[in-house]
Amino acid sequence: MRKIVITGGCGFVGHHFVEHFIKTTDWKIIVLDKLTYATNGYNRIRDIDCFDEKRVSIFPIDLALPISYGVSQEIGEVDYIINLASESHVNNSIVGPVHFIKNNVDLVLNLLEWARGIKGLKRFIQFSTDEVYGTAPEGTNYKEGARLNPGNPYSASKAAQESIVRAYANTFNLPIQITNTMNVIGERQHPEKFVPLVINKALKGETVTIHADKEKLKAGTRFYVHARNVARAVDFILQNTDDTLDKIDASSGQYHIVGEKEIDNLSLAIMIAKFVGKPLQYEMVDFHSSRPGHDLRYAIDGTKLKEKGFHFSVNMEDSLEKTVKWFMDNREWLGKED
Repeated sequence: MRKIVITGGCGFVGHHFVEHFIKTTDWKIIVLDKLTYATNGYNRIRDIDCFDEKRVSIFPIDLALPISYGVSQEIGEVDYIINLASESHVNNSIVGPVHFIKNNVDLVLNLLEWARGIKGLKRFIQFSTDEVYGTAPEGTNYKEGARLNPGNPYSASKAAQESIVRAYANTFNLPIQITNTMNVIGERQHPEKFVPLVINKALKGETVTIHADKEKLKAGTRFYVHARNVARAVDFILQNTDDTLDKIDASSGQYHIVGEKEIDNLSLAIMIAKFVGKPLQYEMVDFHSSRPGHDLRYAIDGTKLKEKGFHFSVNMEDSLEKTVKWFMDNREWLGKED
């Protein structure tokens, strides 16, 4: 039986990975998570009926500290490590950049130092973001290996993680890959995120603020993708690719996981309100002038993964509708807005 470590496995994206590998493999799953405010404790794991699953072991540890000898012994040898553990809220990174960046850098260093001692490690996947490339002008979709140009402390911390794993791959011959993913949606997402936030606002008849340009005429755009599709894509990469990071070819070992189409945030909010069954009250706001770290457009190219044979099983509109309806049927997950 193979063994996979999923860091951040109690979080939003991470628990979808746990659910995916429980359903599609017979592997043993090890979750490492420090259970911050964003995890809601073990509730996501409980909700997917994996908390008592014999194949799942959870270690509530802070990866910003070195992994102890005892924990390492309990985990034993592993085949795969997927690092999903990172602070990810852009606003939080702007409010408190030093702690935010140090946390994300420290945790990847500690994981890599631990990984160096694992005999037979087949793959280490560093989960990253489209934001490491910075704002994308119209018509530009960055390809794997493009230069990094982070625009806020969050994306800077993720760019730092990417640089560090590249250095460890080249220096210590670790089998590392990087995935870059755009905006992820899905069930059990924290209420601070856009989809549940719009659902909450629509239900209460409150105004939704839409990130726009200086003239407040053009809404920001993103490529949205469901967390289940992201988990499927990473599993596909694990089992169908063998290229790893290489100091000569910057694109080797890197894969972009991109939603099927670009959509502006106003159109997305209107779709969400439609699925809720309420009219959308909104205001276009120039976020960029007051918060320069917020970029109007991010965009990456997903051709490489498609050419390997991966495709999404559910389109964006259907994924969004199912997600909204799930929240409507499970309103306790909408929580109380921060």
